[in-house]
Amino acid sequence: MKKKWWHEKVAYQIYPKSFLDTKGNGIGDLRGVINKLDYLKELGVDIIWLSPCYPSPLADQGYDIADYYDIDPRFGTMADMDELLVEAKKRNMYILMDLVINHCSDEHEWFKKAMADLDSEYAKYFFIEDGVNGNPPNNWRSYFGGSAWEKIEGTDKYYLHLFHKKQPDLNWENPKLRDEIYKMINWWLDKGLAGFRVDAIMNISKALPFTSYNYPPDREDGTVICAKMLGDAKNVDTYLHELRLHTFDKHDAFTVGEVFTDRTEDIPIFIGDDGHFSTMFDFNEVGFGKSDKGWYAAKPITPDDYRNCCFETQARVNDLGYISTIIENHDLPRGASYFLQTCDINDDSKKLLGTMQLMMKGLPFIYQGQEIGMENCDFTGMEEIDDISSIGEYQNALDAGLSKEDAFNAVKKFSRDNARTPMQWDDSDNTGFTTGTPWLMVNPKYKKINVKSQIDDENSVLNYYRKLTALRKNEAYKDTIVYGEVVPYLENEHNLMAFYREGEKQTLLVLGNFEKEEKTVKLEKKCKTNILSNMKKVEFVNDSTIKLSPYQCVILEVE
Repeated sequence: MKKKWWHEKVAYQIYPKSFLDTKGNGIGDLRGVINKLDYLKELGVDIIWLSPCYPSPLADQGYDIADYYDIDPRFGTMADMDELLVEAKKRNMYILMDLVINHCSDEHEWFKKAMADLDSEYAKYFFIEDGVNGNPPNNWRSYFGGSAWEKIEGTDKYYLHLFHKKQPDLNWENPKLRDEIYKMINWWLDKGLAGFRVDAIMNISKALPFTSYNYPPDREDGTVICAKMLGDAKNVDTYLHELRLHTFDKHDAFTVGEVFTDRTEDIPIFIGDDGHFSTMFDFNEVGFGKSDKGWYAAKPITPDDYRNCCFETQARVNDLGYISTIIENHDLPRGASYFLQTCDINDDSKKLLGTMQLMMKGLPFIYQGQEIGMENCDFTGMEEIDDISSIGEYQNALDAGLSKEDAFNAVKKFSRDNARTPMQWDDSDNTGFTTGTPWLMVNPKYKKINVKSQIDDENSVLNYYRKLTALRKNEAYKDTIVYGEVVPYLENEHNLMAFYREGEKQTLLVLGNFEKEEKTVKLEKKCKTNILSNMKKVEFVNDSTIKLSPYQCVILEVE
């Protein structure tokens, strides 16, 4: 694996709609991002990924793009974006935008022209197919529930949407469509964008012809999740190779792919030295326990499961490429609430979880609010939830026979809106996010969990994250943390996560106690330096034994 400039960086995802509103309209904006660049710099952030801020009807919160060449007025102007790029560069920071090219909005000019004339060139930008005996072309179910096909009014034809019906899939089989996409990407990179997070990219190649791929249903309505077809789609590597050659390679752009694969042979293809992307996210942990039946049937994750998933990824990737680590993002519940659901959720356990992520080998992506320990929101009813995916999962749970109460409880635990409530800046009205009415309810926990209360508190979650990012950049330890091998230690010890980071010149040992009881841990190597802990007191029983307090983690340099 060749060493790259971004390997030693720290990345941060911003969900602009919920970050900071400077206009008082209840919606975050790009000027809010500009205003907080110094905050992010002090946190140790180098790379900023912005979730979509293009013009959009917001059927899927901006992942339905109506114009790839502009900024939605809700979020500001192109002048604001230009200023953000300039201000970020002054601070040696890099801006990524979300690249959503599997689908667009049904309000995009291309789709409007396609619907106006189903025989036009623009109709070939999409997948428009004849129905079969009055039914959709096949039995695929969209990721948001219901058929992945929408009937075109007044015809017997359907268009494909693997996501929301307002997100028609783009036809990557069409070279003219691909050229339009490459032109747009290069336009943004020429403006000074550092690169992209690439959304839902595994879906761009479809199993064709559609009518040949009816799969055995996995739900009682006769549908099957559309992801089933990905294994039969033939052209994803061809398209992604062409995409890279025509765009990313020309600008030495940084790219992180939303790629779901557990096959070791895929790693070099996607993120090797000549791979499609610079890196891809590790979804092994956040995908644990998921069920094709829906959220209501998901299996809870335990600390042992989390540990095992992390080690599985490290063993699979090894030196084939460089992975990106997460514990939360805009599509997930809050990491503290999800990964600590069998633990006490407090500042100590939040610091512990952050340590495990940032000390893994990989590029860490921190999601807005993670650094202050934001938690899931205690929604009280479906009327408080905006997320289209959550609404679909609620109906799915009802259809499966759950009561309204049980269906809601399942949804609120996993709802994407948990991560989309406004960023908690202070304890004033609407948590300092807006002077207006926030587009989504503020998490009631903001009175205790906010930036203002933590920024000058030496023992806060925020300042602990600052210590973690500083440690990753510390010249004394940087090479080991960035490139050192992850070697599991005591991996069968219940509620203990322990691993070495073995570099060329030093070895670090990371220990984390995921339970509310003290844990005594045998050390096979003598400690040279106690580098960092989430607690003031680190108790060594003797040279070969350490006693960890409940939810304590330590980072040691060992012989």
